[in-house]
Amino acid sequence: MSPDGSITRLIGLLKEGDRAAAQPLWEAYFGRLVGLARARLRHTARKAADEEDVVLSAFDSFFRRAERGQFPRLHDRNDLWQLLFVLTVRKAITLARHQGRARRGAGRVSVLADLADLDLDMVLDTEPTPELAAQVADECRQLYNRLGNDTLRAVALWKMEGHTNAEIAAKLGCVPETVERKLRAIRRLWAKEIPD
Repeated sequence: MSPDGSITRLIGLLKEGDRAAAQPLWEAYFGRLVGLARARLRHTARKAADEEDVVLSAFDSFFRRAERGQFPRLHDRNDLWQLLFVLTVRKAITLARHQGRARRGAGRVSVLADLADLDLDMVLDTEPTPELAAQVADECRQLYNRLGNDTLRAVALWKMEGHTNAEIAAKLGCVPETVERKLRAIRRLWAKEIPD
């Protein structure tokens, strides 16, 4: 995607109510999120719904809430990925729990309704469940270990801690453009870890 029409610009348009901005965001993230949901559901029998349903539900929640201006801290691709990651993992957990209940004879309730009803405030404002915390920690550890050198690891860690590119550049003694190149390299490495 071109720098001027990047994810950041699309997020701004979406928050302003431009529904056309949703399609490029969908195209940019759908495949990665399906891979994430598939990995989370790999030990779950999926009959009524699958990983694509999880991602559809996550995107639906995201788009509806973004249009209503409910993400004041959503500014760039990093914020968006974190939000979509959490939404997708939470909805995959909801699906796995529902399917587990269904196998035990808890009745036939619409899985997609369960996913659609997942309250985003619960996702964003509460402490993660131990299961989610362990999954996220494991994923982060695996991704962090994939970075081959200490500089990339430091940049990734500082970015996750919320430092700006300028702050990271000052720590490294370089210009912000160098940090941006390192972040692109990190994204490329990590994108290979999430199956399509």
